[in-house]
Amino acid sequence: MSSSNGFLTSLQTLQTNLLQIGGPILMVFGIVSCVVNPIVFTQKNLRKSPCSIYLIAVNIANLLYITFAVLFFILAYGYDIDVTTYNLFMCRFYYYTTYLFDILSAFYLILASIDRVLVTSSNTRTRQRSTRRLAYICIGSGTLFWILFHCHTLILTDIQEIAPGYFTCYYRPGPYVVFTGYYALFVKAITVPLLMIIFAIWTAKNIRKVRQRRIVPVTTNTGNIVGNFEQPFRSKDRQFILMVVVDICIYIVCNIMLYVVVIYYQIAQNIGSLQIEIFLNLVGSFISYISYCIGCYAYLFISKTFRKEVKRLFFCQ
Repeated sequence: MSSSNGFLTSLQTLQTNLLQIGGPILMVFGIVSCVVNPIVFTQKNLRKSPCSIYLIAVNIANLLYITFAVLFFILAYGYDIDVTTYNLFMCRFYYYTTYLFDILSAFYLILASIDRVLVTSSNTRTRQRSTRRLAYICIGSGTLFWILFHCHTLILTDIQEIAPGYFTCYYRPGPYVVFTGYYALFVKAITVPLLMIIFAIWTAKNIRKVRQRRIVPVTTNTGNIVGNFEQPFRSKDRQFILMVVVDICIYIVCNIMLYVVVIYYQIAQNIGSLQIEIFLNLVGSFISYISYCIGCYAYLFISKTFRKEVKRLFFCQ
C-alpha cells in the first residue's frame, strides 16, 4: 500500500513539475510562433496564395487557444490556481474556448490540406477552384458553425462540489457527460486525424501524377519522339504543401497519446486508478499543446521560402 501511495505521489510531483517548468516555456514559444507566422504569411510574396489565408487562420486559432485554454490549464494543474472554480462565467468560458479554438485549429488545417489537394490536381478546372474567395467563405462559414455548435458548453457546464469544501468545474452529470465523451472520441480522436491523413495522402498522389506527366512523349510527323513538358505547380505551392504536411504530422504525433487515452477510457470506463487516468490525461494534454506552439520553428527548418521572408522581415536581409 505504501509503495502504491509513493508511486501516486511521484506521479503528482512529476505532473506538477512538468507544468510549472515546461508550461511557461511552451507558452512563450507558442505565442512567438503564432505571432510571427501570420506576419510572414501576410507578406507580398506569400499572401497571394489561398493556403496562406488558411495558415493565418490556423495560427490565430492557436494563439487564442494558448492564451485561454493552455494558460488556464497550466495555472490550474501546475500552480493550483483554478479560476474556473470561483466564477461560473469563467468555468463555462474556459470549456467553450477550449472546445472552440481546439476544433477551429484542426478545421482550418483540414481546409488547408483540401486546398493543397485542389492545387496539385492534374485537372485545370479543379486547380482553379483554389481561390482566396473560397478560402474566406470556408473559413467564415466553418467558424460560424463551430461557434454555434459549441454553445452547449455555455449552458451545460457547472461548478460542482465533489467533496466537502472541494469544488470543480465540470460537465453537468447525466447524458451530457456521455455526449462529451463520444464527441472527444469520434470527432477529436478519429474524424480529425483521419481527414488529415486522407487529404495528405491524396495530395501526395496528385504530386506523383504531376511528376509522371511532366514529360509526355510525343511523336512528330517525321517519326521523331520529343518531350512535351507540362508546367508543374509553382515553387511557392510546393513550399505550402510541405508546410501543411509538416503541420499535419506534428498535430497527429503530438496528439496520439491523447487519442489513445481517450479511446482507452471510453472502452474501459471505470477501470483502473483515477490518479493514473488523471496523470495520463494531463501529460497527453501537455504534449498535444506542443502542436499549437512549434509551427514557426518547423517552417524555419523545412521551408526555404519561409526562412527568406523571416530574414527579410526581422534581419533586414
